[in-house]
Amino acid sequence: MNTATSPDTPLVIATRESRLALWQAEHVQARLQALGHAVELLGMTTKGDQILDRSLSKVGGKGLFVKELEVALEEGRAHIAVHSLKDVPMELPEGFVLACVMEREDPRDAFVSPNYASLADLPQGANVGTSSLRRQVLLQALRPDLKITPLRGNLDTRLRKLDEGHYDGIVLAAAGLKRLGLEARIRSCFAIEDMLPAAGQGALGIEVRAERADLIAALAPLSHQPTWLGVAAERAVSRAMGGSCSMPLAAHGIWHGDELHLQAAWGDLDGQLALVQVDDHAVVTTHAQAEALGEAVAAQLRAAGARTALPGSGD
Repeated sequence: MNTATSPDTPLVIATRESRLALWQAEHVQARLQALGHAVELLGMTTKGDQILDRSLSKVGGKGLFVKELEVALEEGRAHIAVHSLKDVPMELPEGFVLACVMEREDPRDAFVSPNYASLADLPQGANVGTSSLRRQVLLQALRPDLKITPLRGNLDTRLRKLDEGHYDGIVLAAAGLKRLGLEARIRSCFAIEDMLPAAGQGALGIEVRAERADLIAALAPLSHQPTWLGVAAERAVSRAMGGSCSMPLAAHGIWHGDELHLQAAWGDLDGQLALVQVDDHAVVTTHAQAEALGEAVAAQLRAAGARTALPGSGD
């Protein structure tokens, strides 16, 4: 079989067909083409894109956004899949690996509203749209008076629903807005300490079949080791908590020299328990050290009262 890195065999990228997903795939395509590879895209619609009338917690979680892409890899119709890393389940199916994590965009959450400049400017009882359980508990901690309403769909759909007047404001990842040239829609970005990001937020991950050493080598120049180590620690928090990306859990690492400072937060959806927040730091130069730090932070969350394995919805 020809390897996908042969000049005669184009690399095929499996991608969702939302505008943001296509931007991400085209970004990887351009990077690989600059390295001399021929690259084609295979657009696909996933179940996560099709089911918009129910929360992800009721239909299978964030894995619905990646399953069809993995099937394309398994069947040989595509060679690599490009994902927003916060959409990737913490445990990949057997036979699949993350070959590369690219340099992170802005990891912060953005407040978007036609009438209000920030969350603080919203009137009492204002309606804020998000289907992220993480954002829900963090918003409730900041403004307990707000009405948090589910908001599904791709980025353009969410903005359209806002513009139609269904919400006073919505919360979106700043990275997606910036990647699509929609930065002007951002009224304000939340401080990291006020709205701790989801594990992997702002980073792109590239998934391949584990046996494809040729692809892993071809993708190595695209990888950004500080981002990869940081998100490895963040994802280890979620994995150790027994959830996927789909629990009311935030985890974000910030580098200070060779030390990774890892913050995490867990919230109670019922509002009966106070928000649990912890942070820790360690010298991190390997994936094993990153994961050890994430596991230590998860242990501190549990010790402080956070519950594990709570099903939920996605960011």
